[in-house]
Amino acid sequence: MSEAIRDILKKNHMSITDSRMQILDLFYNNEGALAHADIEKKTGDNIDRVTIYRTLQTFEEKGIIHTIPTADNSVKYALCKERCEEGHHHDNHVHFICEDCGKTICLDDVLVPEVKLPKGFEPHQSNMVVNGVCDDCK
Repeated sequence: MSEAIRDILKKNHMSITDSRMQILDLFYNNEGALAHADIEKKTGDNIDRVTIYRTLQTFEEKGIIHTIPTADNSVKYALCKERCEEGHHHDNHVHFICEDCGKTICLDDVLVPEVKLPKGFEPHQSNMVVNGVCDDCK
């Protein structure tokens, strides 16, 4: 897996650092989306909170991860699919958040419906979140 992670960083013209490798590895080995606090817990004292914040911000800018809005006005992060690139996210899928365990997953096969905007309006991003109970919590 570490070779695949190195390739992603190289492809995006990023320095290969231990913290970037460790954070990206967390995304690959986690079933759902991660919050900043989740990453802090999983990395322990290995990576400070500012490095995590900057790394997430850079990964999002490069199209490696995308954000998912939550009910408490915070965000979670999930891996982008191969279509995303720097400055152009193409993750127009629905996200599911379990009300019991908080697990957040991308529903890649369920697309956000197109919204007809008034003339002259230009959409840049659409988000759709479905709240409910996941299979594990049912």
